[in-house]
Amino acid sequence: MNSTTLSAALASHLAAAPLDHVTREYPNKLDHVMGGPGDVRSPKDLHPIFYGSFDWHSCVHGWWTLMTLYRLFPALPEAASIRALADRMLTADGVAGEVTYLNRPESAGFERPYGWGWLLMLAAELRRHDSAEGRRWAATLQPLADAFAERFKRFLPKSPYPVRVGTHMNTGLALRFAIEYADLVGDTDLATLCREKALSWHGQDRGAQVWEPSQDEFLSPALQVAELMRRALPPADFARWFDAYLPDGLPPVLLQPPLVTDRSDGKIAHLDGLSLARAWCLNGLAGSLAADDPRRAQALAAAERHVAAALPHIAEDYMGQHWLASFVLLAVAGDRENA
Repeated sequence: MNSTTLSAALASHLAAAPLDHVTREYPNKLDHVMGGPGDVRSPKDLHPIFYGSFDWHSCVHGWWTLMTLYRLFPALPEAASIRALADRMLTADGVAGEVTYLNRPESAGFERPYGWGWLLMLAAELRRHDSAEGRRWAATLQPLADAFAERFKRFLPKSPYPVRVGTHMNTGLALRFAIEYADLVGDTDLATLCREKALSWHGQDRGAQVWEPSQDEFLSPALQVAELMRRALPPADFARWFDAYLPDGLPPVLLQPPLVTDRSDGKIAHLDGLSLARAWCLNGLAGSLAADDPRRAQALAAAERHVAAALPHIAEDYMGQHWLASFVLLAVAGDRENA
């Protein structure tokens, strides 16, 4: 259920940005705890694959964007460049280097939970590829996916509370992505753990107070919980939960795009991402509602407004260019997993 169609022309436009930035090392914002002077190293030294795109997690979901578009549009003009880049970058040695970095004592909290979820989304996407190269890339990346799946399995049992903020620490997005991965690859232990934790965290959420947007959010705290529960619960159970979660319908504040005043400011530019993340959640919600439910048309129209507000600006400045294409793809191709 989508508001804007993912056409071949839009796919080509979205591919251009990550093709440029996943190997662009600088500028770079590291999530790197140094244990000594020997840890003063460049991004490429630390991360042999995911060193570009301003930060590690943006590089990961830049690759997710490329791999998703490569699968959905095999005749894409950029397909040959994507394939050549993946053959060069997605190597066993590179994955081993990424795993080695994770195994440092100082890396215990590295990219938790946002980067964890996105790495599993990349692994899930590669599992959907039927081509020989896709299967090879998936097998190559699997040790890194296994490492992050294990991190979820260790972290979730000791986490009694969710994080509801609209930035990288949001647990709803990470858990939603982890469930998609676990369902696809058949990791029943991870899938069960994630669904149990979603119910523990949010099963009794009622009458949600929607205080958004905040100045630098790129996720909707309210809608992200709903999107997690939509994935975690059977449809009938979700319908009952959602009626209690927002008993007065969709709040007006969720239906209008936020104001973005300076797209060269990385934090303010987050608000374009908020528009796109809301559109993704609203489209998913619309798909779960009955055709005659007035909230369905309301959600679809709001999703369209949010995409229209952000899409013209995704390449306006590198502060948005290095990551927004991924959120466009979520917003306009939320059913990509079934394509």
